[in-house]
Formats: sequence, C-alpha cells, structure tokens
Amino acid sequence: MTDTALPDNLLALLREVDTPTVCNAIEVAQGKRGFNRFTRGTMQHSQPGDPAIVGFARTARIAGLAPSAEAPEVIRERRMDYFRSMADGSGPTAAVIEDVDFPNCIAGWWGEVHVAVHKGLGLAGAVTNGVLRDLDVIDDGFPVLAGSLGPSHGFVHVVEIGTEVCIMGMRVAQGELIHADRHGAVVIPSEVIPALKQAIDTVVASEKIVLCPAREPGFDINKLEEAWAKFEAART
Repeated sequence: MTDTALPDNLLALLREVDTPTVCNAIEVAQGKRGFNRFTRGTMQHSQPGDPAIVGFARTARIAGLAPSAEAPEVIRERRMDYFRSMADGSGPTAAVIEDVDFPNCIAGWWGEVHVAVHKGLGLAGAVTNGVLRDLDVIDDGFPVLAGSLGPSHGFVHVVEIGTEVCIMGMRVAQGELIHADRHGAVVIPSEVIPALKQAIDTVVASEKIVLCPAREPGFDINKLEEAWAKFEAART
C-alpha cells in the first residue's frame, strides 16, 4: 500500500500509541514473532513528548561531508525537485531522508528553515540518519527523529529523490507507511494495515493482564504466576 488514505480511526489511534506498541501489534497481526523492519541504535528526537510521526514516506538521499561535483544549477534544480516530491502524495506523509555520509554525517538538513518548510508543505514529521540542529528555535508540531545533533549544514545537497533509503538499518521505499517516536521508527507492512487497529487493541488488552494486578496493593509472586499464565496465553 502506498500513499493510500488511512481510516480516520486508525490514523488517530496510531498517533496516540508509541512505536513499541506498533512493533508488537505488527507481530500480532502477522501471527508470529520476528518482525524486523525497525531502526537500530539510539536516535535523537526534537520533541520527545510530541505525538508519534505517522505518514507515508517521501524519500530522498542527501550528502554534505564534501561539496558536490555537479554544476550548481543542477544542484539547485534538484533541490526544487525534492521540494516538489515532498509536497506530492496524499496524506498523511512524512519525510524519510538518508544521509549517505553516515556514520560521519555533519550536514544539518533538519533545522529551523527546513522544519518550517516541510511543515508548511503538510508533512507530519521527518525521520533521518543524519543531523538535526536549531533545537531551540524549530517550529512546534513537526517532530524530527534524527541520527545525531550538530551545529553545521556542511556542503549539504540532495543526491537522489524517491528512491529506497536506509535509516539506521531500516529500509524504506517511497510510499511505505512509517511510525516513529523517541524510541525509533518502524515500517508498517501494507498487508497488516487492515488488521492493525484490532492488533493494537489486543496488545494493550493483553498487557493489562499483568499491569493491572502488578500495580495493585497486595501483589505478590502467587498473583504474578496467575497473571503471567493468562498473559502468556494471550500474547504472540
């Protein structure tokens, strides 16, 4: 499924739950463990308390460690083509940008200007393995999940638009649905989308089997054994 509108109730739910819950729910929907389309390592989040980033990916690749060997007019035109691509696609959409210099990224593509521009173009947020900067002045309401923080834009330029990208071990194609928060990001496989709301409800309900008694007075090992047996029967 690419750039296809989500049911309103699913979109609202996805914005409320965290990414670990979505990761678990995908396994429930698939009926097995082993789902692995998620980022690795610790990433930096611009606004850790913001709702999750949910959107169909608008992808691109950038570089900034060294100047481009291409003519300046080619670089300028590609940047405008990039913005046109970011503005395209039915919502919700999110920017997913690979810095090809990783792990030696220096180019702060995501700062005050680009956050304002992408937010103005209607995107829900951004995920990148590259650099985030301008933390104190970037607009609210456009969360960025980044590979690192830094002060410079380097020689940043767009390399490719709309191609498959790799963000911290997570491969993402243009139009794939992503979910991201301060824990990291996941790609939601298109085949689980119809069952995802029910799967999230199942995850939340099964966890309550242990969480509710664990948080009540008088909880002990006997109550844990009873609750855990029910939990194991209900989980994937």
